[in-house]
Amino acid sequence: MSKTLLYGATKIDETNSAYAPVESLAAFQWKNRVFVVFADKDNARAARQENQLLGDRSALDERDLVVLKISGATVRPLFGAADGLDGEAIRLDLEAAEIGEFAAFLVGKDGTVKLKVSEPITDGELFAIIDSMPMRAADVLKPDK
Repeated sequence: MSKTLLYGATKIDETNSAYAPVESLAAFQWKNRVFVVFADKDNARAARQENQLLGDRSALDERDLVVLKISGATVRPLFGAADGLDGEAIRLDLEAAEIGEFAAFLVGKDGTVKLKVSEPITDGELFAIIDSMPMRAADVLKPDK
């Protein structure tokens, strides 16, 4: 299983495109974290990922998470609102696997990619990663949360 955690670097080279906000998901920047699932050919891993995440909707809501599933160029929101998104643009911006291959990405509120996985991740693992982020800690301290 391949996981690439892109969070926690001590010094960020802002000229590196890996740290640039994902333009195709700009509507969510500073409002939501976005978890994007690219479906594989038989959708077994995508279905497993969906089941893992959607089992605790209150935890998704608490973390301001939007979950999107992309099959080909079609974008389907699994949790949260999302209109007018272009699946191909998201695939290109995230440099995701070819159509038909499974991949999942976590995009932070700042619009940058925080995590890339090639196998489904458990909700516990995902929530632990989100909960370790400084912006999440700030969210928890807000009186309206």
